[in-house]
Amino acid sequence: MAKINPYLNFPGNTEEAFNFYKSVFGGDFAGGIFRFTDTPDSEKLSDAEKQKVMHVALPIGKDNLLMATDALESLGFKVIQGNNIHLSLETDTKDEAEKLFKSLSDGGSVTMPLSDQFWGAYFGSLIDKFGIHWMVNYTYPKQN
Repeated sequence: MAKINPYLNFPGNTEEAFNFYKSVFGGDFAGGIFRFTDTPDSEKLSDAEKQKVMHVALPIGKDNLLMATDALESLGFKVIQGNNIHLSLETDTKDEAEKLFKSLSDGGSVTMPLSDQFWGAYFGSLIDKFGIHWMVNYTYPKQN
């Protein structure tokens, strides 16, 4: 069955917020801080935006992750109360990702269709019919 974790959107201060959360909960960022400069098409971003956080994850307790991004307005996102948190589902299989995505999006709206992503996952996002933001992610097994 899928794991569920909160995913927070910040208007440019993710790193500050997550250093604070790290001081509260302890631990280290899982995989470090991934910046927009490391993404495809980063040349379209300003130098300041390239240094913003594309993804960060802080393990909290057993099997829980608090995750976040800087939601850049230049990429079409404006953080307002209500869209600043998503529930992120990590599925065990690609089929499970497709089933949950289809079910959750029924009566809602797809914001990013499920597709293969550069970070090695099958990912999509949606808003369900109740206005809740979801991200569905299936991470492909690592190839040796």
